[in-house]
Amino acid sequence: MPQDWPGWPENDAERYRTEGYWEGVTFGARLRGWARDHGDRTALVDGARRWTYARLDRHADRLAAGFRGLGITRGDRVVVQVPNVAEFVHVWFALQRVGAVPVHALPGHRRVEISHLVRHSGAVAYVVPDRYRRFDHVALASEIAADPSCATLRHVIVAGKPGPHTALDDLLGGVDATADEEDPSIRPGDLAALLLSGGTTGVPKLIPRTHDDYACNALAGARVCGLGADTVYLAVLPVAFNFTFACPGVLGTLAAGGTVVLAPDPDPATAFALIARERVTVTAINPPLAGHWLDEFRPGTTDLSSLRLLQVGSARLADDLARRIRPELGVPLQQVFGMAEGLINYTAPDDPEDLVTTTQGRPCTDADEIRVVDPDDRPVPDGEPGELLTRGPYTLRGYYRAPEHNRTAFTADGFYRTGDVVRRLPSGHLVVVGRVKDQINRGGEKIAATEVEGHLLAHPDIAQAAVVGVPDARWGERPVAFVVPRPGRPVPRPRDLAAHLTARGLAAWKAPAEVVAADGLPLTPVGKIDKNALAARAAER
Repeated sequence: MPQDWPGWPENDAERYRTEGYWEGVTFGARLRGWARDHGDRTALVDGARRWTYARLDRHADRLAAGFRGLGITRGDRVVVQVPNVAEFVHVWFALQRVGAVPVHALPGHRRVEISHLVRHSGAVAYVVPDRYRRFDHVALASEIAADPSCATLRHVIVAGKPGPHTALDDLLGGVDATADEEDPSIRPGDLAALLLSGGTTGVPKLIPRTHDDYACNALAGARVCGLGADTVYLAVLPVAFNFTFACPGVLGTLAAGGTVVLAPDPDPATAFALIARERVTVTAINPPLAGHWLDEFRPGTTDLSSLRLLQVGSARLADDLARRIRPELGVPLQQVFGMAEGLINYTAPDDPEDLVTTTQGRPCTDADEIRVVDPDDRPVPDGEPGELLTRGPYTLRGYYRAPEHNRTAFTADGFYRTGDVVRRLPSGHLVVVGRVKDQINRGGEKIAATEVEGHLLAHPDIAQAAVVGVPDARWGERPVAFVVPRPGRPVPRPRDLAAHLTARGLAAWKAPAEVVAADGLPLTPVGKIDKNALAARAAER
């Protein structure tokens, strides 16, 4: 299979294998082993639907046979845009069984993002729900399939009513594949998934994750978090998120023999009900949801007594909010800071409360290497802010099909430039200070300012536009657009710009939360828009 991304140098790869970080087992084989070890235990819960480990394993076999029937085979890429339903897990493991590569798309992605993912990955198939939150995914898939630039796409597979496409359930019909075995040509160093980077160029870059490194990601997290066979993990955030799926998330829970429960929506009332009904022990949310949980929690009526760990990640959690979690909700907080590119940091269950509420944790393996550097790549002392550079057994050495970007995103000796500004404490814990890159992190959703600006400039009323992120107590950051209107034209309202961006095929979360009218945009000495000045102005407002 062609290598479309830089792998690890062989000396590093051998060290990771020798030291046990890479176990040399594919995910298809892992599921088979989990079924042997935990056959009758409940693996997956989706509403009233439940799968034991043995049933999940058989289901993956049957669906894998259906994929093979469509001609999907080892190395093929498949865009999977499925919300928090069991079908995401079914499809993911079935693709592992045939050696195909799921490309994790988010439910909110639309034409711009999905067509890019298909083109950039060369995807042969696209898996969608029929409708989700009143959006017609079948219509979107038909539009993508008809796009000449997406010519590699051969199949649209629908979980639900398929319209003119293939129904996911039909791939199971009449297939007896209980004795089906994994293709022996599938190797632990093969691609297991392509995750999405927030990026700074608008459309996401693709992050190659192999069976070896992605398992390390999940298993190391499971150990830090103390997961076991009694773990019941509630997936609240989109299951396609790396945070939800593998930190330690779905994969870590299944590896420990626990039970994964899928929440159909992120509403606190939904989560509270599922926690009480399923006796959930671990869940993961983002800072905006943490605020909502605190607002919605009602002592005496909300039962969180089974919850042993509340993870908060995807964006920086404000210290004041963090300090309220344990006293008000009565559950232990764990901060999680990481990236789909690799490095994951956790506060430990036995960390002092001050570290839990004011830091974003420390790396989850001893093999994670950290540098905190100034703009000239010189190390800064502990306690001083600098850009975080990292490499390790589950951190990529290069993006997928992005050789030009890789030349600047990595140091000559393989350290990934995260773009995060952090302070490292003597204990090894990291405190996230901000971002180097021109990117806004709205509750874990990454917004590339330059992409949004390009679409804003297409609005008939706008002459100039700049988008900046400003601190927000709930969302971490919120996008604010400074616009210079065309002569005699009004300044568009936020909802008008949201409609404009949606019509142009952008995800809804990229719309500015606030619009500020400006006579002109400040410039730096070299003639670029001075976004630091704009951010300061926005913060003052």
